[in-house]
Amino acid sequence: MSPQTQVDDPYAWLEDVTGERALDWVRAQNARTEAELADTPPFRQLESDIRAILDSDARIPDVEKIGDHYYNFWKDRQHERGLWRRTTLDEYRKPNPQWETVLDLDALNREEDENWVWHGALSLKPWLQGGETRRCLVSLSRGGADADVTREFDLIDKRWIEDGFFRPEAKGALGWIDRDTVYVYTDFGPDASGAPTMTSSGYPRVVKRWTRGTPIESAQVVFEGHRDDMYIAAFHDPTPGFERDYVSRTLAFYNDELYLRRDDGTLAKIDAPNSANKSVHRQWLLLELREPYQAGTTTWPAGSLIATSFDDFMAGKREFTALFTPTARTSLAGYTWTQTHLVINVLDDVRHRLSVLTPMPGTWTRQEFTGAPSFGTLAVSAVDADETDAVWLIATDYLTPTTLSLAQPGKTPEKLKAMPAFFDGSRNVIEQHFVRSKDGTCVPYFLVRPKELALDGKAPTLLYGYGGFEISLTPAYSGSVGKAWLEQGGVYAVANIRGGGEYGPRWHQAALKANRHRAYEDFAAVAQDLVARRITSAPHLGVQGGSNGGLLTGNMLTQYPELVGAVVVQVPLLDMKRYSHLLAGASWMAEYGDPDTADWDFIRTFSPYHLFDAGREYPPAIFMTSTRDDRVHPAHARKMAARMLEAGKDVRYYENIEGGHGGSANNAQAAHMSALAFTFLRHRLGS
Repeated sequence: MSPQTQVDDPYAWLEDVTGERALDWVRAQNARTEAELADTPPFRQLESDIRAILDSDARIPDVEKIGDHYYNFWKDRQHERGLWRRTTLDEYRKPNPQWETVLDLDALNREEDENWVWHGALSLKPWLQGGETRRCLVSLSRGGADADVTREFDLIDKRWIEDGFFRPEAKGALGWIDRDTVYVYTDFGPDASGAPTMTSSGYPRVVKRWTRGTPIESAQVVFEGHRDDMYIAAFHDPTPGFERDYVSRTLAFYNDELYLRRDDGTLAKIDAPNSANKSVHRQWLLLELREPYQAGTTTWPAGSLIATSFDDFMAGKREFTALFTPTARTSLAGYTWTQTHLVINVLDDVRHRLSVLTPMPGTWTRQEFTGAPSFGTLAVSAVDADETDAVWLIATDYLTPTTLSLAQPGKTPEKLKAMPAFFDGSRNVIEQHFVRSKDGTCVPYFLVRPKELALDGKAPTLLYGYGGFEISLTPAYSGSVGKAWLEQGGVYAVANIRGGGEYGPRWHQAALKANRHRAYEDFAAVAQDLVARRITSAPHLGVQGGSNGGLLTGNMLTQYPELVGAVVVQVPLLDMKRYSHLLAGASWMAEYGDPDTADWDFIRTFSPYHLFDAGREYPPAIFMTSTRDDRVHPAHARKMAARMLEAGKDVRYYENIEGGHGGSANNAQAAHMSALAFTFLRHRLGS
């Protein structure tokens, strides 16, 4: 049997994403789910409440500084696909700033009879275009897919540039070198030998240097990767005095090579570990280590952030300074450069701590970040690292509406914006608990519950998790969760299981491949602890997760059905025999293993599609995905639901026709899908 087909799979026909037979099945299942969940006044009220939150003018408009203006992309009821707009900092400080529309996506869609979804914009630095801020590259996706087009736009005249740079629809991007030159990595079609210019993961394999006014076919090849690489790209650093070009070769997640591209086009490898996150800023090379690294006579532990002179490193020297060294309870959550400082963000038992480092001759100084909250999630990003030390500071937790401040290191932050309270959280409290997993590992989780909760095991409780790709789950304010669940008396829990990044690379690596079961054991341990604490009981406990979290909840459904009363599985991976042959699946083999090798012996132990047993009882479930998801194939959810439905299980299915991997393309779709999930949970767990 070819690994590309599953001749013994009776539901393989559902892998035909837009096939009429498959879509007929989707439409029938959508109608069945809508009839069960959506055709009631309570559903319509809940959908309306969530839509009002998503459309609220009182939300914080996130901004990006481009030139002298601050740009924001905004969606609401009147602008379903969104407005790209701008204002000044003085105006932004006002409670109701005046905005200038730059690009109206709804109007563009009407004009072009398209369904464009915003994918972002990349502006050309002003010193590369005569001091003005005019040129930018706008990316637009049809229906929210990962594949998109790139078009050149004029920020002053607010129009598309005739005969400007244009990249046809594909996964990939354009990146500025100067006003008349870009790097382009995309699907160029077959190369001279007939080989595809995309990797087996569906991402660019070839990067070229393209000059304005010439056909893309004549662009100069800069680098060609292998078919089994994950992603090839190139980029230009325009920082005055430190102009450099780089080629990035990603082999797999957390496995990449970075090359300095010299003026003559030759490449010099930055000889740091493939597993390290490598970044260059001005004269500094920073390495964020995921494995121990011996440099000279020093071995730096995994999870460290170390710095050295870039030029010295390229000359062969290996003298580093430790900027962060992890402990058993701490990990690096991130860092951002300003004009003269480096702000680092550390997780301490999943609680954020900020500090400011400053490079000085022969040393780095360190000070605490002034005025940051002591609890909740903190995110810091530079306003403009070329011109200022100012940073944006975002603070949030499950019950405190998000705030945005403008901060300078050493000074009290200036609070600019605060999200309104979209639900009454005054009756709730946030707790953090720790539980021992099956192998004795201590696993944290957050709990949001009513202050006066009766510990009788009857509280409707929703447990959320992810547990993969070194992604951390930290407290965040969600008006939808608050309105649809907490305000109704529900309990909300978030599990910080292995596979995530809450304790750095070791936490992630502990649940890779053959050890994947540990993530599911951790999640099950949290579920059991919620019952042991008399918060809830199995009939009142629901679980929810998407993407890799959909694989998690799929395993809760098939491996731990006795622990839960309802399961929400969103944009999931489920057929782990086929995943590496579906869309971007091949890029995740470093996480899960290769099912076409002996790895299948352990992968099959966490493949929900193969673990399903028609003779076993399962809790009620809903599978939700998107036809336009070109990252995780909708067939995972389709085939699993079909298999369970044929076996007579309590299952419903909903597929949004647009939306990409996020599941929705506008606020109306997002509100509808969210209301379906919460209505299902309310019906099954009580409210």
